[in-house]
Amino acid sequence: MTDWLKKAQPYYKKSVETIKRWLGEIVGYFEERTTNGIVEGINTKLKLLKRCGFGLRNLRNFEIRALLFWHFPKKLAQ
Repeated sequence: MTDWLKKAQPYYKKSVETIKRWLGEIVGYFEERTTNGIVEGINTKLKLLKRCGFGLRNLRNFEIRALLFWHFPKKLAQ
């Protein structure tokens, strides 16, 4: 992989830098088969709630609604 990155550097400068920066995570995936899918799912749910929550009066109401949405997603999504 590192040999290929050296050869690709002149042609794909930005991509090679990104791969080098994330190389530990990339290798970790192939060694342990772990991903950040759970975190991405949580972020997606919170973004959906944020889009649905315009008009909430304060941050506390948003926090309460986020917890409810997390524990009872089908009831609040309707």
